[in-house]
This record gives sequence, C-alpha cells and structure tokens, in this order.
Amino acid sequence: VQLAESGGGMVPPGGSLRLSCTASGETYRPSTVGWFRQTAGKERQSVGSINWNGSKTVYSDSVKGRFTVSRDNAEDTIYLQIDNLRPEDTAVYYCAARHDEPWAATLTLDAYEYWGQGTQVTVSS
Repeated sequence: VQLAESGGGMVPPGGSLRLSCTASGETYRPSTVGWFRQTAGKERQSVGSINWNGSKTVYSDSVKGRFTVSRDNAEDTIYLQIDNLRPEDTAVYYCAARHDEPWAATLTLDAYEYWGQGTQVTVSS
C-alpha cells in the first residue's frame, strides 16, 4: 500500500485548506485511514480518522469543529478539510492506513501500518 499526501501550503490565519491522501498498490482496499501531524522536536499527534466507508469518524479534541475527514472510495482518496487555520496548526501532516478492523475509526498511532511521506502546512500572515 502506498499513500501520497498533497494539498499543503502556506495560508494566513483564518484560511482553509483541503489535504488529500491518495492510496494505491495491489494490496490496497478501502480501510481505516487516519490523519496525523508533527512539528519539529515533538511527537506525532493524531488529528482524525475515518473508517472504510466513511460512516464513522473520530477527531482529537484539539481540532474538533475545524477539521473534517471524508473519503471518496471511487477515487481511492481520503480528504482532510481544515478550516479557520491557526498558527499552531503549522506542521507536517501525514495520512496512514490500516487493514485491521476497517469498520472502526481510531486515533491510535500504533494501530496504523502504512504511512505517507507527509505534506507541509504553514499558517502565517
């Protein structure tokens, strides 16, 4: 399974971005996908997760109400919509996938087997 993030960039505070995570590979099938972020010198933290068909999502408390995870299985793409961006949202954002328990969404980092390379989001005026 290969995952590729895109859509990062520099935006002013209050702006919005939509990140994409495109999945590929012979062994890929729709499964649970999580979004995480990491800044230099800090641990990777969870942002949100979506189950295989989009019927379940879960978010970390720090982003609830501003971040939305969705997916389009016809395009093998999972999205992270980020609204009302704040400087503290600046980070490298990663998507990750797991094959176990596809009906569940989880914020547990260690549950994920496959990771993308990340995309940089910078919030600055």
